[in-house]
Amino acid sequence: MNLNLLKLRIVVLLEKYKKITTVAEMLDLKQPTVTFHMKNLERDFGVKLFEARMGKIILTDAGYALHHYAVKIGALATEAHRVVMEFDSLRKGSLLIGASYVPATYILPSVLHRFSKEYPGIHISLSVKTAPVVKEMLERHEIDLGVISSEPFLSPELKMEAICEDDLVLIFAPSHPLASSPEDDLTPELIASSPFVLHGKESSTRRMTEKWLQSSRVHLPSYLELDSLEGIKRAVILGEHVSFVSRMAVQSEVERGLLLMRPIPGNRVERYVFALTNNQRHRSALINRFNENLSRSVGDSQKVNEE
Repeated sequence: MNLNLLKLRIVVLLEKYKKITTVAEMLDLKQPTVTFHMKNLERDFGVKLFEARMGKIILTDAGYALHHYAVKIGALATEAHRVVMEFDSLRKGSLLIGASYVPATYILPSVLHRFSKEYPGIHISLSVKTAPVVKEMLERHEIDLGVISSEPFLSPELKMEAICEDDLVLIFAPSHPLASSPEDDLTPELIASSPFVLHGKESSTRRMTEKWLQSSRVHLPSYLELDSLEGIKRAVILGEHVSFVSRMAVQSEVERGLLLMRPIPGNRVERYVFALTNNQRHRSALINRFNENLSRSVGDSQKVNEE
């Protein structure tokens, strides 16, 4: 069977665009050449992979089964090319990073700035997603490195290295009634009685908040739901609401007196910033060097905060 990357690329593009002419243009091929490869695929597999419906090419069930592997093989081939090109060389290459909001906003900008100055030939791309999405992207070989805030977890496909703690804190405005309560009096019942701002459903902070509510046996009679961390902070600053957020996400607002933060009573959940890589991916000199810079930068930042 002559199953090459070009044929698999045709399958992937046909599923996306449904037109042979479009696929031919994207691959810089003639339309009969694309048709020829489609027929060869069906002949080699001995099953029908494509159907023409109302001027569109639709994958059959067998075609979709092939598409599943074509996407994976294509991603691995792209990754292999990058790894070999950058092998033991930091003069050129590319680094695809996926990060959840907190590390993407409060850790990575300074790291990326310094790294790009030190290695100007490296092209770095950062995609900001929720932690679960970043893990999925890494498992599918769509990115080289993930940086997320999360509880510790086990994954046979991913290697995780803890970079720093990222604990959750309770935040409220200085004008909020909770501001006059001693820290020891901040019970789960008292916190839950305040209007609450929850993170979006896909957020790891949202899941940790729900675990806390369940373990504390309290429920929220009133709450807002916002996908934006900045939106959550702005809502809390207005004075009526409270929320749980990452400590590092509110350092600036606390220092400026816009917000107060307190430990969350009964919170037994540990959360860290993790650097993630795929166990099946070769750890190139580029990834190792970036991880070293990331760990060093976070360590230096924590020393400054302690001082």
